[in-house]
This record gives sequence, C-alpha cells and structure tokens, in this order.
Amino acid sequence: MIAIFLLALTATFHPAKPTVGDPIAIDFAQPVVIEKSADFELVSQRGGHVVIRTFTPKPIALSGVTGNVRFRNLVVPVRSVLPPKDALEPAPLAPPRMPPQPRMPLILIGVASLLAIAGWVTAYLLSRVKKVKPLIVIAPAERFRVAVQQSAKSKQRWASLADATRDYLAQRGFGAELTTSQLLARLDDDIVGEILSRGDFEKFSPWGPPSGDFDEVAQLALSLIDRFEPREPEQEAAA
Repeated sequence: MIAIFLLALTATFHPAKPTVGDPIAIDFAQPVVIEKSADFELVSQRGGHVVIRTFTPKPIALSGVTGNVRFRNLVVPVRSVLPPKDALEPAPLAPPRMPPQPRMPLILIGVASLLAIAGWVTAYLLSRVKKVKPLIVIAPAERFRVAVQQSAKSKQRWASLADATRDYLAQRGFGAELTTSQLLARLDDDIVGEILSRGDFEKFSPWGPPSGDFDEVAQLALSLIDRFEPREPEQEAAA
C-alpha cells in the first residue's frame, strides 16, 4: 500500500506499483465521487472504494469529492510493462512448426487391417468346408404326440395338455388366438371341450381342475389326429 496525502486527504491504492492494464483499487477514508476523465477508465466506485484502469503508461491525475473536501490532481503512478528504451518493434514471427505425427494411430490402423484380412480369409475357408445340415421337419401330428406324452410329466398336466391341443388345432386352421368359447363354437367336439375346460380350470381357478382320468383323456386327445390328418390313398383303400 502507498499512502497519498493531499490537502488533508488520505487515500491508499494497490497494487503498490501498478502497470498498464492493471485494475487499480483506491480506498478513501470517506465516501468519494471520482470525476470521469479520458486518461483512465472508471471500473467501479462504491462508498470510499474506487477501481480504475488505464492503458497509457503515465501517471493518472484524479479529481473528485470526498466528504466535504474537493480534491484535484491526486496522482497515481502507472508504469509501462515494457523495458526502458524499448524500440517498440514487434518480435519477428517464427514460422509455424508442425507437431510430430503420432505413430500409434498408424500402428492401430495396421493391426486392424491385418485382423480384418485374417477374418476374411477365415470366413472364406470356413465357407468352403461348411456342411449344410439337413432341415428336419416334424409333422404336426408327431409334434402333437410328443407334446401329449410330455404333458403327463408336467406340474400342470391338464393345462399342458390343453396347450398342446390348441397348438395342434392351430396347425389345422383353428387360430391360436381364439378363446375356448370361440374355438368350441367353430369346432363342436366333446373331447376338445373337456380338455380345454380342464386346462382353463387348472390355469385360472383357485380350486384347480375337476377330477378325471388324465391318461384316458390324453389318449382320446390323440384321436384328433385321425380326424384332421389327411389319409394316404392306400390307407383309404384298406379301410
């Protein structure tokens, strides 16, 4: 801090040695009003605290009023950031230097290219020796027989048998999205009605399905195959 005394006026400013462009804070003992000047920029003033700034390397003369005292030419020294007797000539421009190119991206690209080539070669070789697996098509009737046998081992036997029956009937043109009542309206069959009814009871009723001989009903379900499967000509002649 540097104390400035002028006409019984006391003020301090900092930084102690301000340079061009520095915000210079000046503190007065009493509220102050600084007169504007072309020599400096009045950044802010509040009460006895004032902040100014200048870009001219020469002392600043402040004028204003603090308390009941008007003051003039309160000098704040400002020095240049340039060394003494500087020729003020700009430094020569150096040509731009290209940064060294990193080698890691080139290495990674090379590795990726080799891996891609290896993948293509492997795929080509595999395509030459790839064996075509025969597509095994299981007839709906055979799938139905297997499903009926597996339903006997299910925890919900009646529900499993009902699902197997629905799937088989869907293969025979009765949509899988049909409800039990809709399906029975299109297919009037007591066996199907009993299977689907018991399956619905086991799925949705808290009391479970009505008692019945599951094995007997499962055998009756397989009789649907004779009803819906097309018969070979030899079988029809034998019949």
